[in-house]
Amino acid sequence: MAASRGGVLRWLGWAVAALLIAVLAVNAWFAAHILWWRSHPVGETSFMAYRMDELHAKSPKAKLQYTWVPYEKISNNLKRALVAAEDAKFVDHEGFDWDGIQLALEKNQKKGRVVAGGSTITQQLAKNLFLTPSRSYLRKAEEAVITVMLETLLDKKRILEIYLNVIEWGELVFGAEAAARYHFGVAAADLSPEQAARLAAMVPNPRKYGPGANTAYLQRRTTTLLARMNGARVP
Repeated sequence: MAASRGGVLRWLGWAVAALLIAVLAVNAWFAAHILWWRSHPVGETSFMAYRMDELHAKSPKAKLQYTWVPYEKISNNLKRALVAAEDAKFVDHEGFDWDGIQLALEKNQKKGRVVAGGSTITQQLAKNLFLTPSRSYLRKAEEAVITVMLETLLDKKRILEIYLNVIEWGELVFGAEAAARYHFGVAAADLSPEQAARLAAMVPNPRKYGPGANTAYLQRRTTTLLARMNGARVP
């Protein structure tokens, strides 16, 4: 009996060791990509691949709209609008807005369902780069680890630059350049304050809005963001 128990314990020990090695290997893979992206454009994100697979099941000829542009060729209006909309403390925190998380938990508790997430721009970027839209405690834990990596290995300017280039802004529309041309027919560098605010207002539900969309929500949210933009701090 003792020998049998010892064999089970050894097996469990090997299983735990194998699991730890696998976790370390995956996170080393994440870190290697982040280091590469310090000086190279992002080619494709996990979110892009997920959306492509999802849409190809319905429309095999669907094509991704995505063009990387450097930070300097993205309107400051859009940078300020996104920070105002998604993460007002972006330049100050180290990846997590604990006050925002607490506020989101309180809102969700009050409503009895998830109505707010409290995710920072860095957390959203972690999810877009490496994860999928699925929700689980394991995924949130991995998102947190990647968030720490991003904040450790990249500066704030690069984090915002990548975020602006890879987030979703329509059906297979990713990044500021593709979004500006898809929604307004202009380059990302030429976005006006109102256009930038409207794009930022779309971020929570980007596939809901096509070119020319002008719902009551978008009007209200655009007006709110226009009032906040000048006070938003960007790197």
